[in-house]
Amino acid sequence: MYLRCQEALATGTPAVVRYGVSDDEAFEIGLTCGGVLEVFIHRIDPNLHPIEKLAAAVDVREPAAVATVVVGPNVGSQVLIVGGECYGSTGHAPLDEAVVADALGLLEQGANSLLHLGFEGERRKEDVSVFVESFATPPRMLIFGAIDFAAALTELGSFLGYHVTVCDARPIFTTAARFPAADNVVVEWPHRYLNQVQVDRRTAICVLTHDPKFDVPVLEEALKTHAGYIGVMGSRRTHADRDKRLRERGITEAQRDRLSSPIGLDLGTCTPEETAISICAEIIAQRTGATGRPLSELTTSIHRPKPSRSNPISGLAQHQP
Repeated sequence: MYLRCQEALATGTPAVVRYGVSDDEAFEIGLTCGGVLEVFIHRIDPNLHPIEKLAAAVDVREPAAVATVVVGPNVGSQVLIVGGECYGSTGHAPLDEAVVADALGLLEQGANSLLHLGFEGERRKEDVSVFVESFATPPRMLIFGAIDFAAALTELGSFLGYHVTVCDARPIFTTAARFPAADNVVVEWPHRYLNQVQVDRRTAICVLTHDPKFDVPVLEEALKTHAGYIGVMGSRRTHADRDKRLRERGITEAQRDRLSSPIGLDLGTCTPEETAISICAEIIAQRTGATGRPLSELTTSIHRPKPSRSNPISGLAQHQP
């Protein structure tokens, strides 16, 4: 690998290098299985590549995605998407448009992917391969209700990589000492705080307050957002009452159907820690589209590919090097 990198630096010629180990070779040296790894090697010239703009975006935690052509014409050319603008080009405008659209979808999910496209950006063709790497901010988990269950959920949410906020209007309960794993602890009415923060499809909103005067206003606001998950704690009787109150506020059936209520999967949980696992399991299952059933009962693949979502390119400014 080192020698191939030195060669790319000297010649400026990109290369895709494949390394592989067979199962038999792996077993001989104590590994459980073999595998194949492909590595794209290319020289980065700051005058031609948006590396400095990418580094600046990462430093300030601004979401950015960089797309690199690894197979096809103009191998090594890159497009950077950051701050609502595009820098660089694949060398062909229709391909740029398709790459940026897919890159925006991947950035929204915080996912990386190898795209296969036609020369004109056509889907279901393999003339060009473009690797998209996302540098997304951590997804947000907004927990409303400073209770013991929230403390356990904060720990697990942080462990899963979420930027966790605990919010409650009661200052006596809402303290940093009670929630050391939280990134933010906010004393505010939940619905007011929710109006102040950015919510996207990666955001998980967990309402644990168990009190209509808090629950209903914040759920009304939450259902207006694009949050990927909205869960609310309470018994079935509590849910029926809450559903009635939301209906009276004009929240449609389709909107109310987005609620995971009662919150979490059926795991027979009792403790706050077990309940946190139940909630996070439901968040993961909803994000991936999985069933939540035991894998032993299924015949589908264990590892599911991440879905891609294409967004329009309109409104993005294009900057060529």
